[in-house]
Amino acid sequence: MKNIIIVFLSMVVLSSCSSDFTDLAPISNRNEADFYNTENDFISAINASYAGLQDNGVYGRGYWTMFEMRSDNTDQGPDATGLARVYAEINAFTEDPLNEQITAAWMGSYAVIANCNVILDRIDGIQMNADVKNRIIGEALFLRSLMYYHLAVAYGNIPLQLTPFTVGDELTQVDATTVLTQISADLALAESNLSVSYSVGDKGRATKGAAATLLAKVLLTLNKKSEAEVALRRIITSYGYELVSDYSNLWGQANENNKESIFEVEFMSGGIGQGSSFTNDFSPNAFLQTGQGFGRNRPTDALVAAYAPGDLRLDPSLGTTYVNAAGATVVAKYIKKYWSDPPTENDADNNFVVFRYADVLLMLAEALGESPEAYDLINEVRTRAGLADIDASTPGTFAEKLLHERQVELAFENHRWPDLKRFGVAAKKIHEAEPFIAESSVRSLFFIPQREMDINTSFVQNTN
Repeated sequence: MKNIIIVFLSMVVLSSCSSDFTDLAPISNRNEADFYNTENDFISAINASYAGLQDNGVYGRGYWTMFEMRSDNTDQGPDATGLARVYAEINAFTEDPLNEQITAAWMGSYAVIANCNVILDRIDGIQMNADVKNRIIGEALFLRSLMYYHLAVAYGNIPLQLTPFTVGDELTQVDATTVLTQISADLALAESNLSVSYSVGDKGRATKGAAATLLAKVLLTLNKKSEAEVALRRIITSYGYELVSDYSNLWGQANENNKESIFEVEFMSGGIGQGSSFTNDFSPNAFLQTGQGFGRNRPTDALVAAYAPGDLRLDPSLGTTYVNAAGATVVAKYIKKYWSDPPTENDADNNFVVFRYADVLLMLAEALGESPEAYDLINEVRTRAGLADIDASTPGTFAEKLLHERQVELAFENHRWPDLKRFGVAAKKIHEAEPFIAESSVRSLFFIPQREMDINTSFVQNTN
């Protein structure tokens, strides 16, 4: 899949920024009349939509900034100047609508949506292999839904554009519930169109399991737990995922797309513009042999303390010291899940794992509520971590125990901010982890970027 993205990226329609409206109108580097006419055109277009996930506004950088650094899991650290300013502001809830990173996340997400909208609008009338057509429709619905899920969680009140934007269209905001309801229907269709798995050459494409996992997450966000349970049981019984036996074997180039992985954003190093920057972004300064470590997305003391003694997930997830080039031990907290040895700066091969099976087990426990089966699901995850079982007699409420398990199992995977919001404890947990942030300062939504407010005068800015 990595190679497919690279081959087609240079020849496909890509969405670009517009000075006149939200990024919903794709602009082609080929004449539209000559494109979207053949099966290969649509394969190229859907591959470009996958490539859009690498964007610095999306999984490349924007999403970990907004869904991990915003939470109690990580912080920006002491550097709040220069390029670090935008991250420090997001971490401290002091950003304004001009913040470059929240603007990039909006634009990058809508760029993928724009590509998917054109695919879905044009594909019906094209003569092509029926199985390929259905797969591309399913992929486009999944990718569009993935973007809309993140936009709904981050911004709440957003335009829900389901067709290609044309000049004269009026964009209107809808609330997050409307967005999530729409994508739950889209994901049901996507799941029916997609395959359970693909051959080696197509690994990385969205599967039935990916669509069902996102559907379950959307349904839990809508508090439709019984419907989420149905989707989650389908994943467990029908789609063939398993936990890998060793938590450390989830990470690194050699372990990509393993039996626990449900969906990953594919990156590829080699000086071709498709490498990831996670290793450089997350490593301490002067830690790397190649390039610079920026020490961003730094684990908080509260997260480090959340790991119980003997938890086998701690060492593969984060470090608290390292040995520098001079042989001295340096105290510093940093993420290890995305460690690699990139040939050049910001050109690592590490994929970003979006969904994996452990999340499915913990979501099913959430859908069921406190019960022996729910504890069995949690304990299946804890057993791999080398920890004893928990049950109803273990101190804390069921929600507290489940949220804690999700935190240490899924740290740095962009689940924490949505989890804190869904469990209704964002302000409390962030203040506990970073006391300088008052609970009253914790907003549930990011500001709509100022460029969108200026262009769309009917938009209402988020205040809470």
